Amino acid sequence: MIQVERRTGSQLAAGICAAALAMVVCLCAAQTGTNKKATPSHEPTSAELFDYLHGALLAYSPEDRVNDNLDITIDPTATILTIQQPDGHCDIFMSALDANTIVWDVYDASDSMQTRAPLARLTVDAIAGKKARICYDTENNVDPSIPSSRARILFSWDRIPEGSGFQAKFTKAFKKLIKLSGGMEEKDIFKNR
Repeated sequence: MIQVERRTGSQLAAGICAAALAMVVCLCAAQTGTNKKATPSHEPTSAELFDYLHGALLAYSPEDRVNDNLDITIDPTATILTIQQPDGHCDIFMSALDANTIVWDVYDASDSMQTRAPLARLTVDAIAGKKARICYDTENNVDPSIPSSRARILFSWDRIPEGSGFQAKFTKAFKKLIKLSGGMEEKDIFKNR
């Protein structure tokens, strides 16, 4: 009886050792897989970011003959984004914007004369002491009624596909373009130090 117990105990010990060895081998294999260098992701250039913004501004443009984004251009230094609308154009100074201040809201563009569809509106403030934008009328005269301390970009709320994540994607691209243009990049002010 003693021999049977020893043999059973030896078999149990061998089984435990085999299981432990298998576990160590699996852990080593998993660790080797995570130590491989990750392929660095492609950082978009100013031109690529502008192409995305350009396409989005035209694709989701309001079509109310007042707030339409008719044409979007950027200067060669990628610091001035110009948005042409029916009543003139606005030059947005990307290097003067603070990426920490971007907010979205839904704006009712209706007035006392006409009901209009709601607009998705991105607003971003200027860095203290700088102008975010200057807007001009159709005769290229500065429009003093439009505040220069913040820039606003309009989209048709109804044209943005529900669940597409458009606002998050556009915000990310806009923040990156602000950074590349010399504006204030996004900082996590609540990050533990």
